[in-house]
Amino acid sequence: MFKFLRVTALLLVLLVVALTTWHDGFRNTRWTVPLYVAIYPIAADASPITRAYVNSVHAETFQPIDRFFEREGARYGVRAQSPVKTRLREPLNEMPPQRAREAGMLGTISWSLKLRWWAWRVSGHVHEPEDIRMFVLYRDPALTPTVPHSAGLAKGMIGVVYAFATPVMAGANDVIIAHEMLHTLGATDKYDPANDAPLYPQGYGDPRQQPLFPQQQAEIMAGRRMLSPNRWEQPRGLDEVVLGPATAGEIRWPLISH
Repeated sequence: MFKFLRVTALLLVLLVVALTTWHDGFRNTRWTVPLYVAIYPIAADASPITRAYVNSVHAETFQPIDRFFEREGARYGVRAQSPVKTRLREPLNEMPPQRAREAGMLGTISWSLKLRWWAWRVSGHVHEPEDIRMFVLYRDPALTPTVPHSAGLAKGMIGVVYAFATPVMAGANDVIIAHEMLHTLGATDKYDPANDAPLYPQGYGDPRQQPLFPQQQAEIMAGRRMLSPNRWEQPRGLDEVVLGPATAGEIRWPLISH
């Protein structure tokens, strides 16, 4: 009997989580009013350069994200004139739970639940709307030339972004933030996980371009611009990125761009 009750309780919890996730996703992809995206910067190492950079970021640092969604939303006829509005929060002094590199399904589920609890604990006191919360972990590129993969979770509408603490990378950081934010809304990656190459046609900025290479822009969920059949590069900012029709469909934007 005890085992039956425990399993039943677990199933009820999972049902509530599933319904809450569905409700949040449906509400946040109606696109009749702006989505408020809270950005929490975090110094992810002990470098004084990282700390100084985190303390120097301001709301304008992330305005390219707002302008990107305004520009792309207008192309697709989205009803909200400003689909996304970022809001910078005070820096946090606490790191989010880390997912183990080789985490399986159960490990990933456990990490997701811990992350949602942590996010609520560190940001639950905010009284302004926060439809999506993005925790941006900055690192000194001189100490950490490569960073782990970022993550965006539809369950909880939370993103964890690994970024570089230098002004010259601010544009590239914005691309990653926008990419992971779209994951929280149901968008999927448009690149080959084996080699990071954009998938054709959904991962190309303009798959109908003639000649096809080099692509003039990158697709946001591919995150790379094709230069030739075997070469690609990361965009330096959101002015080099578009939101393609496959991604638009996943986040419930009109499927025909203007």
